[in-house]
Amino acid sequence: MIRVSILGLGASGIAAARLALSQGEEVHVSDLRTDPEVDAAGAELRKLGARVDLGSHDVDVISGADLVVVSPGIPPAAPVLRALRERGIRWISEPEFAVRFYSGSLIAVTGTNGKTTTAALTAHLLAEGGVVVGLGGNIGGGLGPAASELALLDPQPDWVVLEVSSFQLADIDTFQPDIGVLTNLAPDHQDRYADLASYYADKARIFDNAVPESRWVLNRDQPEVAELAGDVVGERYWFGLEGNGFRGGYLRDGVLTLDVGSGPVALLAPGEMQLLGRHNVANALTASVTAALAGASVEAIRTGLRSFRALPHRLEPVGQRDGVLWVNDSKATNVAAARSAVLSLLPAPMQTGEGLVVLLLGGMDKRESLDELAGVLPGRVRAVVCYGEVGPRFADALDGLVPVVRSTGSFDEAVAAGAAAALPGDLLVLAPATSSYDQFRNYGERGDRFRALARGEA
Repeated sequence: MIRVSILGLGASGIAAARLALSQGEEVHVSDLRTDPEVDAAGAELRKLGARVDLGSHDVDVISGADLVVVSPGIPPAAPVLRALRERGIRWISEPEFAVRFYSGSLIAVTGTNGKTTTAALTAHLLAEGGVVVGLGGNIGGGLGPAASELALLDPQPDWVVLEVSSFQLADIDTFQPDIGVLTNLAPDHQDRYADLASYYADKARIFDNAVPESRWVLNRDQPEVAELAGDVVGERYWFGLEGNGFRGGYLRDGVLTLDVGSGPVALLAPGEMQLLGRHNVANALTASVTAALAGASVEAIRTGLRSFRALPHRLEPVGQRDGVLWVNDSKATNVAAARSAVLSLLPAPMQTGEGLVVLLLGGMDKRESLDELAGVLPGRVRAVVCYGEVGPRFADALDGLVPVVRSTGSFDEAVAAGAAAALPGDLLVLAPATSSYDQFRNYGERGDRFRALARGEA
């Protein structure tokens, strides 16, 4: 009898299968895909003893398993999940499965934007202080493995920092972080969720198994975050760029300041970090509070903030050409992230017209409104280049508000149009506000192409 059935043979599915096999379980894995990459992964798992079905999901076999683990890429409306639901079969996400085998403490980071930088920086600060730490989960991009890979480490880390998505939180059961972090909330994934409330409800599941010993690090600048947390039990710590004097992390006299119970301690000025943008100051405060709660010393935090470098595709400076700084924020895959990028780079509208942003917007249409972004563009952008599948809709929405360049060709042509529009002192910023799948496999490939163009390597 199959004891563990895993749906999806992506990175998380492969990791879950390896973890289950390491525990001596009978494992069944299935995936609708049959491409060479999936076929090779399936062959490796068969060698380890798993039953692998490609091209279909056998609902009868899956229903007979003791435990069903579903990869985040399979949407709730997928036929296989509808069939399991009709049979009364429950399933869990891969991180829910993985954490059952952790022996150390758990930090879980979620939110719409900033969670990858926050998770990676938290792990960096802990490591700087000599803590044995594992980083993974939804973080992807080669920055860390799936959650189940961390469960295979021997010895186990003292702390595990997991980035968790709403898709993964949707299918938790006993998932209980020792420290839970909610970076922010904004519309996203409206191509998967029926409405915004459903998306936020999945984010809120991070609080499901709270106990009095739980500690929460929350965004004080967003009332929606406090509202989502409600009356959840546990200790609350806050981070924010507006106001100070609360328990957590904030700016005081322009200096990042930490106060987790022993009084305020100045860390450093934002200019001492190697990170661009105001929103990265918020990420640094979040990570500092979290790392301090996990035992990192103030000196380790201060040193780690100075040494941490921008992650790929997240306000990453990738080159300078003709006096124009090229900034790769390909991970800005929703409107809120693109808005944050612009505001981070230019907090106030420019009065002289110098040093403006030329913004590259485009990709596959996720059906988000541009209203939230449009309001911050005047006085900050010299031009907006709209490209890709969503290009015409974005161009129509912004036409008359700011100068718009309609690029109907390739991504390379859109970038060339942006470079032509930029003046010395400007920033050419790829913050597309949507996903990449019309022209690229993922945001990383899109960002890599932008980086290559910036460096003349294309």
